[in-house]
Amino acid sequence: MSTDPRRTFELDVAWGLSEQVSVRPERFGALLYHFGTRRLSFLKSPMLFQVVRTLADSASARQACVLAGVTEAELPAYRNALAGLAATDMIRKRDAA
Repeated sequence: MSTDPRRTFELDVAWGLSEQVSVRPERFGALLYHFGTRRLSFLKSPMLFQVVRTLADSASARQACVLAGVTEAELPAYRNALAGLAATDMIRKRDAA
């Protein structure tokens, strides 16, 4: 049985960029490149880039979304975007400190 990552993505845990990911800011958002998988991801909005950029300094993905200005109505779309990034190893759960 396969699990849909968009339904299981945990907003209330700490996330951060994978160590092998490089970020290049762009006008439209950003490009993420994973050196291990050689996968390229496009962040097609500056707000999504802001969320991803602040993941490492936030207590949770939800907090990063709030700090970036994501509204409650927009949260499901951002959860889906973050789930996609997690499924491709662009972001990973951080250890609790």
